[in-house]
Amino acid sequence: MISGVYCAAATPVRADLSPDLPAFTAHCHWLLEEGCTGIALLGTTGEANSFSSAERKTILEAALNSGIAGERLMPGTGVANIPETVDLTRHALASGVSRVVMLPPFYYKGVSDEGLFAAYARSIEAIGDNRLRVVLYHIPQVSGIALSHDLIERLVTAFPGIVVGIKDSAGQLDNMTAMVARFPGFAVLAGADPLLLPLVQAGGAGSITATSNLVARDLATVFRGATDPTQAEAVEQAQARINAFRTLSNSYVQIPTIKAMVGFQHGNPGWDRTRPPLVALTAAERADLKTRLAAIGGTVRGE
Repeated sequence: MISGVYCAAATPVRADLSPDLPAFTAHCHWLLEEGCTGIALLGTTGEANSFSSAERKTILEAALNSGIAGERLMPGTGVANIPETVDLTRHALASGVSRVVMLPPFYYKGVSDEGLFAAYARSIEAIGDNRLRVVLYHIPQVSGIALSHDLIERLVTAFPGIVVGIKDSAGQLDNMTAMVARFPGFAVLAGADPLLLPLVQAGGAGSITATSNLVARDLATVFRGATDPTQAEAVEQAQARINAFRTLSNSYVQIPTIKAMVGFQHGNPGWDRTRPPLVALTAAERADLKTRLAAIGGTVRGE
């Protein structure tokens, strides 16, 4: 089973808005050193849908070429059309990466489970590789598409050993624990940091979160100690730090705020840049964030 703490890694860009590959790979290595199990690159926090397929391939290749093993990478490969989903996933497999996070096709709203099943099934069948491990992506507040438990059951039944988990970013613990109970051996991963602890205690597999860009060490502490009473104090302290950083990251628009916080951490203001339609924090917002980050014990370098 896929398990552990995965970072929904942010993607730095240069002044011309092309991916800043050296900064990205350095950040990925730092995340692994801090205790992340792996890197879930090219997801929502990674601004994946603002990059072309060619750029997404280049970003994945850069991570691999920097020495990160394929089994520690879990790229997002689901887009709004089947051919590109197939192409991105085949590229990952050809590069030695078997685990992918796959959004449903998200442009058309109000689609049926039948339509969603057909989209996933056609993609998986066209990829045609038994090495593939698909983690579904449930983020209806952004995608506008919810993945029902009946749909998940149908996919798991049709593609055993291939559809192996889900990232649930809807923020509803009851939904996640219900999946844990209904689908034994299926990896349920929290997309919201505060839910890692109760989810793991209920038998969940771990997390894929944005705040792990900042507090991976604390999330790893929570994951390792969630069911160990002797680690209760360490887990409580780590969870308090996680909550403080998550709260701060939501002070302004989340992705630009996360990127600014990562920039403070690495002493690289270039991290402030985002791809439109996202925009960087204003100077006043950035100054406020810097002050508040220092107040909760965050690192501020090169300022």
